[in-house]
Amino acid sequence: MLTDHFGRTATDLRVSLTDRCNLRCSYCMPAEGLQWLPRPELLTDDELVRVIGLAVGRLGITEVRFTGGEPLLRRGLTEIVARVAALRPRPEISLTTNGIGLERLAAPLRAAGLDRINVSLDTLTPEVFERLARRDRLADVLAGLAAVAKAGLNPIKINTVLMRDVNDHEPVALLRFCLERGYQLRFIEQMPLDAQHGWRRAEMVTADEILAALSVEFTLTPDDPADRGSAPAEAFLVNGGPASVGIIGSVTRPFCGACDRIRLTADGQLRNCLFAREENDLRTPLRAGASDDELAARWMRCIQAKLPGHGINDPGFLQPTRPMSAIGG
Repeated sequence: MLTDHFGRTATDLRVSLTDRCNLRCSYCMPAEGLQWLPRPELLTDDELVRVIGLAVGRLGITEVRFTGGEPLLRRGLTEIVARVAALRPRPEISLTTNGIGLERLAAPLRAAGLDRINVSLDTLTPEVFERLARRDRLADVLAGLAAVAKAGLNPIKINTVLMRDVNDHEPVALLRFCLERGYQLRFIEQMPLDAQHGWRRAEMVTADEILAALSVEFTLTPDDPADRGSAPAEAFLVNGGPASVGIIGSVTRPFCGACDRIRLTADGQLRNCLFAREENDLRTPLRAGASDDELAARWMRCIQAKLPGHGINDPGFLQPTRPMSAIGG
């Protein structure tokens, strides 16, 4: 088992399939984009499946979530999902995406074995979407969501980041939209993971502010905290339930003490925390012919070096060198 020195056991593996993205969200990357990883540096499909198979078969990983960049841009995605679904023991397989391309891929992904999906949706207004994402693609995201519902990939979770003076007027409309369609909405505090390193605490819309804005229109009751487990979102019943809304207060309400995640970047680097300053290289030994025992030892060294928390609130905090798009969500 991947247990660290603070007694936390990693069972949730986040796998970035690419650092590329077809949006340019202002809280993630600059308008001109970034220099993408050269393709030869990315793990191949076979390498990915071997590493994931090791994690599932020997190291106690029970959930695999594919991320990016934008994972729908990865060629062969459905085949990767199918091969991971064929592993024994079979992990739960999920995907986090911006939704562009889901109209075409939702049904094939479900047929391949995908269990759950999270779609990023920060606004319901085309003009605001274009301002945030620097692309006019809101219609494509909404069409993708409809395709996911049609394919029966439930529950459908929506991830929303509120930006001050940009879309912070929309939480009520977004929650209504999700309640009407049976989607599960989760608001996420903006984290210091932008490539520009322009994050400012004073500009972040906090969990308390989100709750206050929603409470103007809805009665929110904290759900049973015992049901939360290692989930990052605090759940609140809406108007008595059964529908709920989640708040992920990564900065103001950190949940590091229950973290069960470990991450693999698209170029084969293990990270024990989203905000880790160091990585453990799997790609080099993998391509040099390392045995499963040798690779497993690297996983263990990585998890044992995990710090007690992300350190965002420490005076000496430094953002990771890599932005979110290169780490994976």
